[in-house]
Amino acid sequence: MLQTRVIPCLLLNEDSLVKTVKFENPSYIGDPVNTVRIFNELEVDELLFLDISASKENREINFHILEEIANECFMPLAYGGGIKSVADIKKILQIGLEKVAINSEAFSHPELITNAAAQFGSQSIIGAIDIKKNFWGKYEVYSHSGTQKQKVDAVEWAKQLEKLGVGEILLTAIHKEGMWSGFDINLIQQITRAVNVPVIANGGANDIFSIGKAIHDGGASATALGSMVVYQAKDMGVLVNFPDRQKLERELNK
Repeated sequence: MLQTRVIPCLLLNEDSLVKTVKFENPSYIGDPVNTVRIFNELEVDELLFLDISASKENREINFHILEEIANECFMPLAYGGGIKSVADIKKILQIGLEKVAINSEAFSHPELITNAAAQFGSQSIIGAIDIKKNFWGKYEVYSHSGTQKQKVDAVEWAKQLEKLGVGEILLTAIHKEGMWSGFDINLIQQITRAVNVPVIANGGANDIFSIGKAIHDGGASATALGSMVVYQAKDMGVLVNFPDRQKLERELNK
């Protein structure tokens, strides 16, 4: 088991596994249940599934696919997308998942996080923040799969999520997502220096060294990998995989 968490972040579009670039143009990757089976064989420590269309389309959570995934999954599992109530969270956890990630609903109903943390424990609640760097280099917070800009400061919103009761933060740089260009270290630093909960850096991983940089330079507690674990390499075909553990250990333990 890796001491620092390196988590495959897999995107659902209803019952299909897809991959996006900057949250756009989803490409079909495969069947999520079969993908879980492969990650079981690869002995991955943790998995994260995000439904990219549930909140944007105001669609119900696909509990059926979550049940299928949970029945196959041998490792801790988290899910985000379309979560609107404590009842939703309860059902997800009862299915067998360990954590939920909340993003869009936190802006209109922040009490959802507080109530959920009180009922299920902060360790079960991830506060997800999607951030895009605009033309002038300013970081802007978005919800609903990057389609709705929120009038909040990124750092202040991270602090607010911590106060509300999240156990960790999933920080996604939209402008880096799917680009194979490395993490936004400056963004990660701003958030990790502002909060005391673990931060999972997401968006831009392109090799083992970029993962180490997010941890050592950015201060992230964990990293989430998208393209790296579903493609052979940049501009190459689909191949579900995971980085070499010995190389990862050496990089992360520098």
